[in-house]
Amino acid sequence: MSGYTIDLLLKKAHELNASDVHLIVGEVPAFRIDGKVIKSKLEPVTEEDMLKAIDTMAPVSMRDNIFKSYDSDFPYEIEGVSRFRVNLAKSFGYHSMTIRLVSYEIPTFEQLQLPKAIEKFTSLDNGIVLITGVAGSGKSTTIASLLNHINNTQKKHIITVEDPIEYVYKSNKSIFTQRQIGIDTGCFLDGLKFALRQDPDVILIGEIRDMETVASALHAAETGHLVFATLHTFNAIQTINRVLSFFPPAEREAVRHQFAEVFRGSISQKLLPNAKGEGRIPAIELLYSTPTIKDFIVKDELEEIYKLVKKGSYNDMITFNMCLYELYKKGLITKEVALEHSDSPNELLHYMRGVYSGSEGGL
Repeated sequence: MSGYTIDLLLKKAHELNASDVHLIVGEVPAFRIDGKVIKSKLEPVTEEDMLKAIDTMAPVSMRDNIFKSYDSDFPYEIEGVSRFRVNLAKSFGYHSMTIRLVSYEIPTFEQLQLPKAIEKFTSLDNGIVLITGVAGSGKSTTIASLLNHINNTQKKHIITVEDPIEYVYKSNKSIFTQRQIGIDTGCFLDGLKFALRQDPDVILIGEIRDMETVASALHAAETGHLVFATLHTFNAIQTINRVLSFFPPAEREAVRHQFAEVFRGSISQKLLPNAKGEGRIPAIELLYSTPTIKDFIVKDELEEIYKLVKKGSYNDMITFNMCLYELYKKGLITKEVALEHSDSPNELLHYMRGVYSGSEGGL
């Protein structure tokens, strides 16, 4: 990477519309573009390059901790270009860096090609909404579009607790307080605990990582706040089970009832290559809590939820297979991509062959 500063590299990533940049000592810099890792033609990264990058990017307040820790997260910005979320780690004793590009512009639901039905979540007054998916599936951008919709349409106080802050919001009808772990608050638990004393209407928890944070999130939802949070799970059933798994077995039955009362729904998503081979498109599983679904959660009959949704876009809900079928039918993704990303390819094949009982227009 000799002769190429970190800022020049990140500007190039922005020009290429990359989602991430990977820097590993001994390897050439690489970009993730449309979901694929593309190696650059630059010189391999040296430890000296990495230290210069850290010196350029890391906040002064965090530098002592960075060199004492194995892993660190922090934001960076090149004004007029982009914001970045930086993860600094170790590999074979050397530093490695993964840099996520975060656009200044917060896209709308339409720009993200998300179903308009997710707008329902923005009109809620309380409860918890979970946005889930693997790393790089677009969770942060979907949340940003939800919060910005509230910002543009309602008079609310929105508090975000993130590690690090990704999207920066400009107050419109709402006002924002954005807090970063390690700079503005000690941890997610502290940030959430003190958020309840700051007169919020809406709270974003950047990531649920432990039992204490889950318990505090449920408490916030119970006490009249709308809570958005992320989890690294694949679908609604796995999400519900994951929330309960944070707690000891003896507590799970009580937590199941508590969760059923405050759960308002989930958005699970994947980013898939589109049929043109350029860019990606989201596949969404959308679940809204209803009295029937609440009852299924309480009785631990989660598989019944999917049976209900499959009857035909019930209450605007949609399973991954229903979404994949609609994307395929509209020519937005190929048959091969749809089947590759389906959690039940045989069922999806039935849909494609015309054995589909749901309504048209699932999206």
